[in-house]
Amino acid sequence: MTWGNQNTEAEGHAQLDYAFENGVNFIDTAELYPVPATAETQGRTSNIIGTWLQKTGNRDKVILASKIAGGGDYTSHIRTTGFVKGIKDAVNNELARLQTDYVDLFQLHWPERQTNTFGVRDYVHNPNDQWEDNFKEVLHVLDEVIKEGKIRQVGLSNEKAWGTMRYLEESKKHNLPRMITIQNAYSLLNRVFEGDHAEIAIRENIKLLAYSPMAFGVLSGKYIKGTAADNSRLTLFPRFARYSSEQATEATKQYLKLAEANNLSLAQMALAFVNQRPFVASTIIGATTVEQLKENIDSINVELSDELLNKINAIHAAIPNPAP
Repeated sequence: MTWGNQNTEAEGHAQLDYAFENGVNFIDTAELYPVPATAETQGRTSNIIGTWLQKTGNRDKVILASKIAGGGDYTSHIRTTGFVKGIKDAVNNELARLQTDYVDLFQLHWPERQTNTFGVRDYVHNPNDQWEDNFKEVLHVLDEVIKEGKIRQVGLSNEKAWGTMRYLEESKKHNLPRMITIQNAYSLLNRVFEGDHAEIAIRENIKLLAYSPMAFGVLSGKYIKGTAADNSRLTLFPRFARYSSEQATEATKQYLKLAEANNLSLAQMALAFVNQRPFVASTIIGATTVEQLKENIDSINVELSDELLNKINAIHAAIPNPAP
């Protein structure tokens, strides 16, 4: 989601080349990207992926995922309608950008209803929320698009436990497409998924696609060490402060100390931790340089010991979920 803003097309292609050559076969994008979301840049990330797929002929060798943006002011430059009316246009527009006939996984980027997402810790009900229950209607439209051959599977993103179970219930009750994945934030600084969601993921077999496992780069340690480049995300966009609170910074310092005491970089430890969780299907990594990408991919070869995991959990118990 940096390609088309922080990264050029050539840099995006170089990262895709390296990732593909080193065993990565899952590519995740969204109609919203790149971030920060603006009308001027909207869709550029998918365009860059599309030109790479066209150039390399690798479409049948990768699993390609995209998303339809949820409602709200943040995405009003894309559409003002909700999921039901927007799905078909969103799919068709993404297929054009990606230069493909189908998407393997199409996800709902976040709920339309008002709930606690993006850094809001607790749910507080708004009795004036105008949202009306439309889970079945959304699944019906997705079913139509699947039957047209334009998408193969469907998933969720930034969804809560209640919404996840409602989609699963409607799917079973009405023989409609079943959500197979949920893409939520998950990292050493945000383990909220381990509440109700982790049990759902395992018992209902709707596994996590963990995004922001590096917490916007905070879990590289570069901001604490003062080594962040001028084009790093939080240097360019300081308003992305989800992982920069006083508590998150203190937890990061402790995780950094623990990683270095075990001859690991903080990035390696942070990614290996996510990789080893039983409810995770895939860890979504993002990088602005090939060097960062190499370190991220190499983390798949790191196995954290039970002793180290216990020490990680001790820090988590002392500073739980500082960046919800």
